[in-house]
Formats: sequence, C-alpha cells, structure tokens
Amino acid sequence: MKQPAEAVETGIVPILKPDITPVLNLIRNYHPLNAEVESFFRERISGCLVSKRKLLLKEGTPCHHIYYVVKGALRGFVKEGAKDITTWITVENDLVTSIFGLDEESPAIENIQALENCELLVMTIDDLEELYERFPIANNVARKLLQRYYADAERRAFIARLTKAENKYRHFLLRHRHLANRIPLKYIASYLGMTLETLSRVRKKFSRS
Repeated sequence: MKQPAEAVETGIVPILKPDITPVLNLIRNYHPLNAEVESFFRERISGCLVSKRKLLLKEGTPCHHIYYVVKGALRGFVKEGAKDITTWITVENDLVTSIFGLDEESPAIENIQALENCELLVMTIDDLEELYERFPIANNVARKLLQRYYADAERRAFIARLTKAENKYRHFLLRHRHLANRIPLKYIASYLGMTLETLSRVRKKFSRS
C-alpha cells in the first residue's frame, strides 16, 4: 500500500490485505450494495496503523484521503498560539477526513491526531470521486452520511453556544457517554470549551447526583 502523502512523516504503517467488512457494513446500513460496487471497494481500499499521539494530518497540508476507524480514537484540533483546541472526537465505526479535501485542494485547517493506537481503512479522494461517477447509489449513501455528519456538527455548535459548564457536559453525555471514561479529560474539557478543573468539578457533581 502506498502511504498517504499527508501522513508519511507520522509513522503510519500499511496493512496488507485489510479486512474491509466493517466499512461495507456501515455503507449497507444506508443502502444495499451490489457485487460491482463491493468489488470496487475491495480494489481501492487499503489499511494502515497509526500510533497513539501521532498526527494523521497536519493543518496547512492537503488531505487526499478519507479514513474509516476500525479500532481506536482520534481527535481534530486547531492551534491558537501555544494552546490547542479540540474540535471533535471520534472512535470506531466512523469516518474521518478534512472536509476541504472532498471539494477542493485547500489545505486542512485542523490537525488530526490519534488518541489511541488506531487501525484505519483508507480510500483516496480521487477514488471516492470515481466511485460517485460510476455508481449512482454511492451518491445516495454520501447524501445520507453528509446529513448525519451535518447533524453532528450542529450538535457541536449547540454545545459551544451553551454558557453553563453543567449543561455542556450534560449534552455531551447524551451523545458521547461512551467517551466519558475513555478519552483523556483534558481533551474533553477542550472540546467543551472549559478548563480541566471545571470539568473535574462538574463530573464530581454528576457522580454524586
């Protein structure tokens, strides 16, 4: 497998003949797949491993790939001076990319970092575009996936606009309770727009109640 160009310096290790069943199952949740489409995926999807704390993508560089998370956790973050701000967190059975790479050759505005050792499936944006051109059902799946991810972005924007730390954490738990004891608290605090001390205080209050 050719290593993703945007990740050559981050220690990504290719997987020979990866099992792509998980991503096929994800797509089947939105639309049945015929043999020709499945064959396209098997030919064009590769796999890789990325170590904990390594960058999958660095801001300012173009992203030419879309990733499916088989195992592990990743986050997006932006830099503001010496501070980094977590913009999203995702784990297994999810897709990861820079949205700018899907439409134009614009550099990524976010970094993507592995929070755990990760196993990923990989497809190039060029192959994704060919998939759309050759198979109309792929556009149907893409529309449904974009609706899902737009809803996720709207929820993140909603949390960001809340002013009380307790309300921010309550809404986080509604959708991401499975991350509360898995992801380092400093990243959850950054994602919620509060200090680590504030998050620790809120969590103690929730545990008592």
